[in-house]
Amino acid sequence: MRLFSVRLKPVFYLGAALLVALPVLIALPQHAAPRTTTSSLVFAVDPPQSSVHWTLGSSLHTVHGTFALKRGNLQIEPATGKASGEIVVDATSGESGNDGRDKKMHKEVLESGRFGEIVFKPDNITGKFKSQGESTIQIHGVFMLHGGEHELTVPAQANVSGDHWTGSAKFGIPFIEWGLKNPGTWLLKVEHSVNVELELKGTIQPQSTQ
Repeated sequence: MRLFSVRLKPVFYLGAALLVALPVLIALPQHAAPRTTTSSLVFAVDPPQSSVHWTLGSSLHTVHGTFALKRGNLQIEPATGKASGEIVVDATSGESGNDGRDKKMHKEVLESGRFGEIVFKPDNITGKFKSQGESTIQIHGVFMLHGGEHELTVPAQANVSGDHWTGSAKFGIPFIEWGLKNPGTWLLKVEHSVNVELELKGTIQPQSTQ
């Protein structure tokens, strides 16, 4: 009987120690797993469902044309207005329905053999952006054309429905002021700014940050 009592003492003391230490352990700060929060949204562009139209006025008539969208994605932080990403247009795809005019545009004006992409890189948005429904915003960024970089603010409309979105924008590009060759002649005078109309479609997904 005495031997049995002696053997129980270590177990008893261990249990008592745990009871004493338990409140202390509970009071110690715990290192919880990091929480994932969503602070930004990524807008992936669907190039086949999007379009780029342009018009250029002249002394004889208005020229209408298109470009193909190559790729694009936009990342927006609605709380801060910070934006990033890029919209990339295939410069070599430009056409106006007239072979002679288009050859001159690519060879002398755009020099698309050397500068194959036209890129807009946003860095900030202003206006109230809504994660669902219609929004009217201003997108500021850098427009890269013919090897040059130019600041540009684009007025845009956006509509978000579930995980799909559409966007549209109309703006002017002062291409001659930006250093591109004037395609006009002594007989044909053209405006110094080309009007661009952008229609974008795609999907939207949250971007998780720690």
